[in-house]
Amino acid sequence: MATDSTEVLSLQGVQAYYGESHVLHGVDLSVKSGEVVSLLGRNGAGKTSTLRAILGLVGRRSGSIRVFGQECVGQSPHQVARLGVGYCPEERGIFSSLSCEENLLLPPTLSAGGMSLAEIYAMFPNLQERKNSPGTRLSGGEQQMLAVARILRTGAKLLLLDEISEGLAPVIVQALARMIRDLKAKGYTIVMVEQNFAFAEPLADRFYVMEHGQMVMSFAAAQLSEQRAQLNEYLGL
Repeated sequence: MATDSTEVLSLQGVQAYYGESHVLHGVDLSVKSGEVVSLLGRNGAGKTSTLRAILGLVGRRSGSIRVFGQECVGQSPHQVARLGVGYCPEERGIFSSLSCEENLLLPPTLSAGGMSLAEIYAMFPNLQERKNSPGTRLSGGEQQMLAVARILRTGAKLLLLDEISEGLAPVIVQALARMIRDLKAKGYTIVMVEQNFAFAEPLADRFYVMEHGQMVMSFAAAQLSEQRAQLNEYLGL
């Protein structure tokens, strides 16, 4: 599905702190409806902190964070989520005492339009096969699919995905790439934090590069070839 000009997410001059630690230094970011945007950077650059700042999961934040046109800096995480934001953290958060399907059914409905179980199982057939298995008996790839699938039930239309390809076998990474393409075709807007540029490169419409809690580069996929030398320098590729 083509993107439109509607701005789903806007960060302007965002500062964020964990206690006394100043982790974001004036971050600007813009994501339009239907886009896949990738945040790139080395470890500690501020990528995950940017996602956490959007949701209010940092100690304090300032600047402007608008989600679907609504200012969020003064809102709590559950209020931001109810605007239609789904967050898939790097640690996945699968409950070992619950089955795969119970994990899937756990989150509340945030807004209309969430995927049904049938739709989710059509997208993730592995999960249907393992629906009665305890959460931690799933493979790493299956746990990652479950973590993403869980937020699709909620009705969220803006998905914040943190390092979903990390540590997974190539065949699973390919399956996750197909999932991103399918979700984009369904009209979802996606912000991906990735260290794996090979995963992000064919999927993203635009890229932002972070270093030391600041945005240091931004460019569209069509500009990649001309930006590659500078990108390699920042990412150490």
